[in-house]
Amino acid sequence: QVQLVESGGGLVQAGGFLRLSCAASGRTFSSYAMGWFRQAPGKEREFVAAINWNGGRLYYADSVKGRFTISRDNAKNTVYLQMNSLKPEDTAVYYCAADPGSPWLLKTRIHEYDYWGQGTQVTVSS
Repeated sequence: QVQLVESGGGLVQAGGFLRLSCAASGRTFSSYAMGWFRQAPGKEREFVAAINWNGGRLYYADSVKGRFTISRDNAKNTVYLQMNSLKPEDTAVYYCAADPGSPWLLKTRIHEYDYWGQGTQVTVSS
């Protein structure tokens, strides 16, 4: 069982930045691929970014490419999402997710992840 706890959300003005963190329990974090998703009010949860087990492969949704950066520190059992140049349309609850099944692959679909955090709210004001 893996427990994921997100933090770092908050209220920021457009053009600002935030860094989200996702701390994972367990001794095998380095064997998981990780992802970030988000869900805005009234919308479906959508993929944001993914990282493989060692951070050597990254993938982003087109809507955040060039503005967001996913990274991980396996020694700290933590994955990060650095969000720059934030826009009001980035407002959502952000979730991290873990995929222990295929740590070398990058997954973009919700059902491909086995474990989820509780989410952290990000609000970008215009």
